[in-house]
Amino acid sequence: MKSEITEIQIACFRLLDDLYAVDIMRIKEIIRPQKLTPLPKSPAFIDGVINLRGSVIPVVDLRKKFAMPPRSESLATRLLIVRLAAQTIGLVVDDVTEVVTVPVKEIKPPPAVSEGVLAEHLLGVCLSGDSLVMLLDIDRLLTSSEVSALDELT
Repeated sequence: MKSEITEIQIACFRLLDDLYAVDIMRIKEIIRPQKLTPLPKSPAFIDGVINLRGSVIPVVDLRKKFAMPPRSESLATRLLIVRLAAQTIGLVVDDVTEVVTVPVKEIKPPPAVSEGVLAEHLLGVCLSGDSLVMLLDIDRLLTSSEVSALDELT
């Protein structure tokens, strides 16, 4: 008997004034920013790598990836440690706001034209209270060539 998934839990976070989310099942942990080691010849959106309990993890600044203005240092800044197909990466976000449960039927396809974040990076959009939340497709966050470049760097 196959059970249909009727709802998912998402971790909501801010980039500028916009609310984004990632499926909580893809997040290994949420941590405060750590000391970064810069990587020469890495893509511009890679801030460097961190050592997380013996694992070298590349850190992707989502603001840089989505061509947003740089953030000012803030105590609210967090790293989402997420698992991609073959690699664990850290995503720098402005602030993690909440974890919410969303009925799958309430997730709408991303708008055909979206400013800022390209629609190709979104799974869909949904409402959390009065706020529109954009669900990131972390598997499509990095291109296959970017993932290969990260593998070589680490």
